[in-house]
Amino acid sequence: MANQDRRKFLQQSSMVTGGLLLHPSLTPKKTKSSIADELKVGLVGCGDRGTGAALQALSAHPGNRLVALADVFEEQTENCLQKLLQLDKVKNQIDVPKKNRYVGFDAYQKVIRDCDVVLLATPPAFRPEHFEFAVKERKHVFLEKPLSCDGPGTKRILAAGKLADQYNLKVVVGLQNRYDPAHNAMVQRLKKGAIGDILSSTCYYMKGGYELVPRATTSSELAFQIKNYHYFFWLWAGAPAGLQIHNADIVHWVKDSYPVSAQGMGGRAVLEGPDSGDVYDHFSLEYTYGDGTKMYSQIRTIDRTLSKNGVWFLGTKGSANVYEGIKNHSGKTLWKFDGKDQSNSLQVEHDQLFDAIRSDSPINNTEYGAYSSLVAIMGRMAAHSGQIVTLEEALNSEPLLKQDITDWDQPPVTPNENKIYRYPRPGFKHEIK
Repeated sequence: MANQDRRKFLQQSSMVTGGLLLHPSLTPKKTKSSIADELKVGLVGCGDRGTGAALQALSAHPGNRLVALADVFEEQTENCLQKLLQLDKVKNQIDVPKKNRYVGFDAYQKVIRDCDVVLLATPPAFRPEHFEFAVKERKHVFLEKPLSCDGPGTKRILAAGKLADQYNLKVVVGLQNRYDPAHNAMVQRLKKGAIGDILSSTCYYMKGGYELVPRATTSSELAFQIKNYHYFFWLWAGAPAGLQIHNADIVHWVKDSYPVSAQGMGGRAVLEGPDSGDVYDHFSLEYTYGDGTKMYSQIRTIDRTLSKNGVWFLGTKGSANVYEGIKNHSGKTLWKFDGKDQSNSLQVEHDQLFDAIRSDSPINNTEYGAYSSLVAIMGRMAAHSGQIVTLEEALNSEPLLKQDITDWDQPPVTPNENKIYRYPRPGFKHEIK
C-alpha cells in the first residue's frame, strides 16, 4: 500500500475519534517517581503473556519497579505476582501491595493512573479501550499484539497512536520479530534486492490446539469466554491476527506496504460440539498487494498435525527464509545469519522502550502494529464470508463489540441451549456493511 494510502487511512481513523485528539497538555504525565532513575510500571492482563512482559520490563533496567496489577480475575493477579516474586533477578523491583492489585473491568484505569509505563496484555478485544485511556492519561505503553479485533477498533488504536506522538509518549508493540537480530539482518538484505523483486511470500503458522478451561470452573458465560479467549474471535480476532500476524508483519516490513484485498477459506475440522467457541481451526488465505504480488497464509491449530512456522520469500533472483538463509535459484546459500547476536527479541523490545523513555528518543510502533492487525482481520473476514474483502471494507466493518464491556452480564455472543455457538459460514459478508 502506498504512503498516500496510509495517510488516507490515518485521516479516516482520526475523524472517527477526533474528539480524542483535543487535550490540554502535550507532555507525558508523571507520577511522583523520577524519570531519571525510577519508572513505575503497571500491568493490565496478568496471564502468561502479561507475566512475561512484566519480567522483561523489569529486566530492562534496574530502576524499573512494578507497582500495580489489574485483571478481571483476582486469581490471575495473585498468580502473576507469586511467579514474579520467585525470580531472584527481579523480585527486589516488585512492590505491589494488596491495595494495588485491582480486579474488574475498570481495574485498568487504576493501574494506569498509578504508573509511568503500562503494559497492556489482555485479550485484544479490550486493547483499544485500554490504549485510549493510557494515552489520555499520558502514559508510555507496551501493547501486546494484535491491537484490535475489528475495523472500528483499529480506528481507535490509530487515533490514540497519533495522539501519543503529540504527547511525546513512547509506544512499543509486541511484534518482536521487528526487534530480532536475525530478522533485521535478513530484511535489510531483501530490501536491498538480495533476491531481486519479491514475487510472492508464503507464511505458515501451524501448531496444536488450545486447552479448554471447563465451564464448570467459571462463574458466568462471559467468564467462560474470557478464560477461553482463543475460542472466540470477538476476543482474540482469530488465528490470522492472534498467530500469523508475526509472519505476515515481516512481509509487510520487507515490502513497505500492506495488502489491499484478501480471499481464502477456512473452517472447523476438529472444533465441534458444546463449548467449542466460534473460531476456525484452519485457514488458507491469499492476500494481494497493490503491485499485484501475493502473500499466501496457511494456519492450523489442531493437535497431532505438522508444526511449521515462518515466512518464505520467492524473488526473481532467489529465495529467503530467516532459518534457511538467502539462496539463489540454484540452491547456493548467499547469506545465513551467523548467530553471533543471540539477543532475545522479547527482551530487546522492552530494552528499547525503556531506553527511549529515559533518553527521550522517539519510538512509536502503533501504525505498523495497527495495519498488521487490520490485514489479519481482513483475512479472517475473507475466510468467514468466502468473498474477496478489501482493506477499506475491513476498516469500515461492523464492530464486534457494540459497546465497551463494563460488567459480567454483557457477553457479546451466547450459545444455544446445548452450549453450541453460532460460527461464521461462507456465503455471507459477515461484519461487512
